[in-house]
Amino acid sequence: MLSRLEGLELRARSVVEGYVAGLHRSPLHGFSIEFAQHREYAPGDDLRHVDWKVFGRTDKFYLKQYEEETNLIAYVLVDTSESMRYKGTNSALSKLEYAQTAAASLAYLILRQRDSVGLVTFDKEIRSTIRPSGQASHLKHLLHVLEETVPERKTSTGPIFHELAERFSRRGIVIIFSDLFDDVSSMLAGLKHFRHKRHDVIVFHTLDADELDFPFKQPTRFRGMEEAPTVMTNPRSLKKAYLRELQRFRIAVKAGCHTHRIEYVDMRTDRPLDQALTSYLAHRMDRSRF
Repeated sequence: MLSRLEGLELRARSVVEGYVAGLHRSPLHGFSIEFAQHREYAPGDDLRHVDWKVFGRTDKFYLKQYEEETNLIAYVLVDTSESMRYKGTNSALSKLEYAQTAAASLAYLILRQRDSVGLVTFDKEIRSTIRPSGQASHLKHLLHVLEETVPERKTSTGPIFHELAERFSRRGIVIIFSDLFDDVSSMLAGLKHFRHKRHDVIVFHTLDADELDFPFKQPTRFRGMEEAPTVMTNPRSLKKAYLRELQRFRIAVKAGCHTHRIEYVDMRTDRPLDQALTSYLAHRMDRSRF
């Protein structure tokens, strides 16, 4: 259904207003937790935020207030390298189109909750940067940049992440959409830099179903992307080795994210996007209650 809608704005509205908006409260609040001040308890306030240490000293109820309650900032990073152009045999959207729609949907949701969102597109260099803003009109600027993106270059995540970690002066949520096809150690070092700067980081590992399942059976010409060679081969003879290497790669990325307290989210492009985002955001909300 999303693939038949023309334009990112229609796709984003369809996702957010159809499914994600059904969540009872903002699923993004609670990510960027930075203590700001205390205020006195009022009937109806959430008891989870009571500062019991202050109660022990004063015998009065005070709530902790956090920076994100009034000013959440999200930095959305979209990988626009050539490999993101891949679209499997039965896929409705390419990896880039899927990531663009997911990024647009989250931007729409963040702006609806009156918070700020910025955008970066990158490959081996930073291609475009839009500073965070909470203005409703900001969405059209974000969507225009996403729609004008042309994936045609090799990626270099590590240096890009290091540079952006230094650029993002205000603490916030860094949301990354990428297939992560790069040197794992360099990439993880870049992600760790975001955490060093006290950002919350969410990595949506965006992969096509054909990349994950390798369904090819007949002799196939695989055209290389990002300077990889083109190969004519019998896929049956290399399927087992390919899947083993892919699994090793994914495990390394996931383990590295876990080590640095970075959220890692599998994002298959054959899964309905509204379901994928709703499932993830609902999971975040459930976890924030404990």
